[in-house]
Amino acid sequence: MRGKGRALGALLTALICVPGVVSADVEGGPHPFHGQEIDWRPCLSPQERAEAVPTEGDPDWLRRLECGTVTVPLDHGDPQGRTLDLAVIRHPAQGVRQGSLVIDFGGPGVSGTDTFLSGPLPLGRGVRAGFDLVSFDPRGVGASGGFVCPLWRYMERPLEWVRDTDPQDVAGDRLEALEKTARALAQSCVEEVGEDFLANMGTVNVVRDLDILRDALGDERLDYLGYSYGTSIGALYAQMYPERTGALVLDGAVPLEDDVVTRAVEQTGGLQTSWEAFVVHCLDGAPECPFTGIEEATEEVEKILVDIDAEPLRVNEETVDRHEFLDLLRGSLHTEQLWPNNVLLLARLAEGERDDFVHDYLAALKRTRPEEVLGAERSAHLAVRCADHIDPTDPSAYQEGARRASQASPLFGGHEVWRMLPCAFWPDTEVMPTGITAPTAPPILVIGTLGDPATPYAWARELSEQLTSATLLTYEGGGHTAYAAGRPCVDEVVDTYLLSGVPPAPDATCRSRL
Repeated sequence: MRGKGRALGALLTALICVPGVVSADVEGGPHPFHGQEIDWRPCLSPQERAEAVPTEGDPDWLRRLECGTVTVPLDHGDPQGRTLDLAVIRHPAQGVRQGSLVIDFGGPGVSGTDTFLSGPLPLGRGVRAGFDLVSFDPRGVGASGGFVCPLWRYMERPLEWVRDTDPQDVAGDRLEALEKTARALAQSCVEEVGEDFLANMGTVNVVRDLDILRDALGDERLDYLGYSYGTSIGALYAQMYPERTGALVLDGAVPLEDDVVTRAVEQTGGLQTSWEAFVVHCLDGAPECPFTGIEEATEEVEKILVDIDAEPLRVNEETVDRHEFLDLLRGSLHTEQLWPNNVLLLARLAEGERDDFVHDYLAALKRTRPEEVLGAERSAHLAVRCADHIDPTDPSAYQEGARRASQASPLFGGHEVWRMLPCAFWPDTEVMPTGITAPTAPPILVIGTLGDPATPYAWARELSEQLTSATLLTYEGGGHTAYAAGRPCVDEVVDTYLLSGVPPAPDATCRSRL
C-alpha cells in the first residue's frame, strides 16, 4: 500500500503538521488569501430573470440567486503559485439574518452552483429566513476548474465482462484488460490536468478553501450542512479550525481513514442492508409484494433478471439489460419515497408484465444528465477518492476486495470495488490526516439512516463516536441522507440545532412514515 507521499515540507510555512493530524493555521492566524470580498451579482441576466419560470415551493428562488467567486491557491503550501477561482452562489436570508449556512451536496464531484440553479432547497422557513444559503463548486468541480478525464468511460466494457464472474475467477485476458484500462484512465486524467492539479484535489485542500470562503462571507464561524461526502469536509474542518467552527450538520457520514478498497467493500455491505430494508418494507404490507422472504428475495430478483437476459427491456427505443436494470434499482434505493413504486415495478416484472407503468417508471429512473456533466462528475469523484485514501497499488488487493464485496452482497457484487482500480495507478497526493476527533469544536450533529444504500449507518455511528462533541440522530428508515427530504421529525431537530446551536438528546431517533 502507498500512503500518498507528497512532501509536506512546503506546507510548514502555513501549517504546523503533527504526524497523523492536521492542525490549524499557526496560532489560528490568517491565511494569505483571507480578506477577500465577494462581488455578488445576479446569477441570471435581466432577460433570464424576466423569463424565469416560477418554481414550486418558492416562485422567486431563481430571481434572488447571486453568484460570485473566491480565489484560492492551487497549492496552499505555495500561496505565490497558481490560483483557482471557486464559483460561489447564495440565496439571501429572507428575514433577520444571523449568518451564512454553507452547504455541500456531496459526491465528490457535485456542483453546488448547479444544485442551487436547479430549484429551491426544501429547507424550513426559519432556516431560510435566518441564513444566507451558500454553496460552491469545490476545486476541480463544475465552474471551479472542472475537467473531464478523456478516457472516463474506458473501463465500462471490461467492468461489464467481470460483473457476472466470481472475482476469484477473474484472470488472464479479463484481469489484464481491467488493469490496462484502469492504468490508461488514470494516465488520461494526468494528461488532462497534470499531476500537480490531481495532487491537490484532496479534501484537506477543500477544507482550506472552505475557510477562505468563510472569511470572504464575513462570518467569524462556519455554519455548515454537509451531505454524504460533504460530511468529510465538515468533520475535517472541525479538526483543523475548531475556533472557527459553528453549527455543523453531517448527514450520511463518510469515513476519512479507510483505504479505497475497504471503503468500497463497506459501501457494498451498506447497499445490501438498504436492499434488505426495502424487502422488509415490501413484506410488511405492500399489496403486490413479489417476495416470499428476505433470504429468498435475491433469488426471486434473479428470476426477473433471467427474464431480462432472455428479452431485454425496451425503454424509449433503448435496451435495458440486466446490469443497467440493477443499476437503476440500486439508484432508486437512494430515495425512500420511490420504494412503493419499486415494489410495483418488481411485482409486474415477476408476473411477466411490461406495461406502460414499467416503461414510464424505468424511463423516469433512466433520465440522465448531459454527457459532459456526467463525465466531469465521475472524473472529479475518482480524483478525490484516489487522493483522499491510502490506495493499494497491487491489483490483487482490489480483486480480494471484490470477492469480499460479493460475499457481502451477492445481488450487487464487487462492482464498486473494481471501479476504484484506477487508484492503483494514481499519482502521489498529500497525505490525508488521521486521528480526527475535533476535541475543542462546539457541538456537532451527525445524522445516520439505518437503510442508507450509499453511506452505511455504521459510518454515521462511527463518526459520531470519533468526534468528541458529536451527537447522533438516527433516522429509522431508508434512502440516502435524511434532512430536508420530507421527514418532519428530522427537519425539526436539525432546524432547531442550526438556529440555536443546541443539539438533540443523545441517541435521538426519528421513525419512517413510509
